[in-house]
Amino acid sequence: MIIDCHAHVCPPSLVEAIKTNAASFPSLKLVDDPAGGFGFSFSGGKPTRPVAPPLSNVAGRLKWMDEQGVERQCAGGWLDMFGYELPGEEGERWSRMINQHLADLARSQPRFVAMATVPLQDGARAAGVLREAHQAGFRGAMIGTQPKGVGGVLDDVSLDPFWQAADELGSTLFIHPVFESGDKRNADYGMANAIGRITDTLIAVSRIIYSGHVLRYRNAKIVIGIGGAGLPWALGRMARNAALDKSLGDPRESLAALYYDTIVHDAATLRFLADKVGVGRIMMGSDMPFPIGDLTPRQIVADAGFSASEAAAINGGLAAKLFGL
Repeated sequence: MIIDCHAHVCPPSLVEAIKTNAASFPSLKLVDDPAGGFGFSFSGGKPTRPVAPPLSNVAGRLKWMDEQGVERQCAGGWLDMFGYELPGEEGERWSRMINQHLADLARSQPRFVAMATVPLQDGARAAGVLREAHQAGFRGAMIGTQPKGVGGVLDDVSLDPFWQAADELGSTLFIHPVFESGDKRNADYGMANAIGRITDTLIAVSRIIYSGHVLRYRNAKIVIGIGGAGLPWALGRMARNAALDKSLGDPRESLAALYYDTIVHDAATLRFLADKVGVGRIMMGSDMPFPIGDLTPRQIVADAGFSASEAAAINGGLAAKLFGL
């Protein structure tokens, strides 16, 4: 089975539900786009980008999957709309609404494997929503790098209930960068996508490595996008830092416990990733429908020269195991 482990979707029914139920979320403002769509402002914050039409084009997505020979696609929601800036109770209801429509899409079109969202601004509420999601058939969740908005950290002690629940449930957790990396130097030249998402992920995951979360909650299957987002290349320096401070989590052991996608856009880089973390920790991914993603995701696996058995594991075998397919 050929499985794309990294994609995003906003079901058409969810788009309509947001329009219909916006008044039920007092900290949410819909921001009209001149092209006819809308974005979001959470708790008076900076408006997000508009919801891109390809996020909701299910027929177009299935056509692309057919063209690429992809049988199943593991899809989370759109990070801009996760709403971590909402007050806890409101964010809990917001996550439940998103999950309901993601689950409905997966039931009506089984080629989609939905990843839940959780209200990561509140660890106890996030744990409760994650447990509900598992009961509803989800195998895990896609979570953003910055809970509680720009500057939030995944090792925040208030999130311990969430990490404990993920560990108990054996959840597959896909850690995904948010659009606002928090560094204004990324505002030009398309660097928010090209560089900001890498540095955002690198910082967020480095924190949960050094804090010990990766190894303490290792029954949770943590997936890092963008081929590890610089972590394999920084490993030597991270390990040196840990050698100077024995209280820090072990970077080498932690990287060996994580999982990675193939979205590096360079076959030699993918080979380097495999050499560092092991072929058995890597899954083919696209980041559909975003242009910065890999829209011919099987090609890089072929170009990297893996054996037939290795390519089979990368192109779907490992994802089938992690997502229970």
